[in-house]
Amino acid sequence: MTDFKDRERAEEAKFALDEDTAFRIAARRNRLLGQWAARQMNLTPEETESYSRSVVQADFEEAGEEDVIRKLLGDLTAAGVVVDEPSIRAALEEKSVEARRQLMGES
Repeated sequence: MTDFKDRERAEEAKFALDEDTAFRIAARRNRLLGQWAARQMNLTPEETESYSRSVVQADFEEAGEEDVIRKLLGDLTAAGVVVDEPSIRAALEEKSVEARRQLMGES
């Protein structure tokens, strides 16, 4: 019986770790994506930092990444940057890989 309980605890711990890792990767991805968008909009370093934080916060509006994509598409378009949703999705994928690589390198 203790083997089963030990296995159950190990699975729960792994799940918690996986969830934490996924959250950290998404937050890092969104920060990197915000920096990418800020470069497109020619923001200052201070504005870039603030904008990156706002992109991270936008991800808390709803589950998934659609809220972030909508924010970036709206902000970039409002700033006069010619961009479409597939371009933003491609940048999101690229930044996901970069974020995962950065976080795994820190471990």
